[in-house]
Amino acid sequence: MSANAHLSGPAFAHIPPWVLPKLRPMAIEKIQSVFDWVENECIPREHVMEAQLESNQWARPPVMLELRAKAKEQGLFNLFLPHHFKESPGLTHLEYACCAEILGRCYWASETVNSHAPESGNIELLAKFCNDKQKEKWLRPLMEGTASSAYSMTEPDVAASDATNVGIRITKDGDEYVINGRKIYGNCMWNKGLAFYIMMGCSDPENPNPWERHSTVIVPADTPGFTQVRNLNVLGYSWAPEGHGEYTLENVRIPAENVILGPGKGFAIAQGRLGPGRIHHCLRLLGQCERAIELAIMRCNDARFKPRGKLIGEFDSNIERVAQMRLELDAMRQITYNATETLDFYAHDDKMLKSAGKKSIAQAKILVPATVEKIINECMQLWGGQGVTNEHSPMPKLWAYARFVRLADGPDAAHRHQVGRDEMKKAAEITERHKKYNALAASFAEQYGEKIITMPEDSL
Repeated sequence: MSANAHLSGPAFAHIPPWVLPKLRPMAIEKIQSVFDWVENECIPREHVMEAQLESNQWARPPVMLELRAKAKEQGLFNLFLPHHFKESPGLTHLEYACCAEILGRCYWASETVNSHAPESGNIELLAKFCNDKQKEKWLRPLMEGTASSAYSMTEPDVAASDATNVGIRITKDGDEYVINGRKIYGNCMWNKGLAFYIMMGCSDPENPNPWERHSTVIVPADTPGFTQVRNLNVLGYSWAPEGHGEYTLENVRIPAENVILGPGKGFAIAQGRLGPGRIHHCLRLLGQCERAIELAIMRCNDARFKPRGKLIGEFDSNIERVAQMRLELDAMRQITYNATETLDFYAHDDKMLKSAGKKSIAQAKILVPATVEKIINECMQLWGGQGVTNEHSPMPKLWAYARFVRLADGPDAAHRHQVGRDEMKKAAEITERHKKYNALAASFAEQYGEKIITMPEDSL
């Protein structure tokens, strides 16, 4: 029997071979448990979940509460929190990546194990930046699953993709801070299980350093003056029970102890939170994409559907279409898993983590949502008219999720600009190297008695 026989099952079928030796026994056990959980507990309950949401849109459905209690009992809660946090269950970023992709096969499976957005990002933020008193009050309930939270950064009146533009005012007044302004896309306040918002705002607008003008604070959902205007449908979906709310804050008062890390630290906190959140989105999208391809292959070989007397999968164009999907999905997986490995590899080197980690995360965030959107679109096409109805497949909602993730946690245009800008910084070093090529070329030409004309600015 192969030494890797225990890694040959379907839970490990799509994990890149270079990842497998890095998985510790406890991680292998968790990955298998997560696979069994999603396959046996989540996907078969999708219709029940939808039916219960229809009857009470803005509350966690009873089946979700049941599954969360069961998952917690089985030790599947909070798997995303990296092993270097004392509160962590013990997985590395790379080990959790294998779990997160599996969880992505069902849109809401991550919530059953308390590893969903925005909870995972918020928990990591609180674990990383809060003091012990704040952790006890705000972090513990999230990790135990007795409360939920929202993250509020985006605003309707500025280009919040550049966090220095965030303009909502947070003004010191004695032992309190007073907040005034508007926010959009924080989770829906109509869900009464939502306990608090982690909110970024401008607390020092005159600071000459634009990256030190902002603070991050905790705002309880029931604070007077904090009002939800409406929930914003996204691509026709309410995304209940989490939703995407629009808010006004009028003289909202919070105690000074609700400031995280200290005044002026908002930008640093935002960067620290968004990195892992971006990767989690990408990992879930890989799982959604894998499931969409499975549905496409199933349809291609369904004997009930034979245009012009042939299976859909017997047409050469469709064989090539499926091949292209597989190539693109496997390529995305390599880039995304590489990003998680980068976070682990440089976990104790802040300088390299900031540069290499930022680049690898940006690459995944640029590539994955747009490519998954394209692949799911092709899968829907293979299903024909039934591919664009929620009544026949989950693909429309999977596609919608991929589409809005191109904007969530920063638009892909901003990440492309960042990656491209960093590449341009290499120009001087690259030019010097090519000058050396030319100098060596001239010396070798002389050595061999060949005539060659090179100029320092030429490239070979």
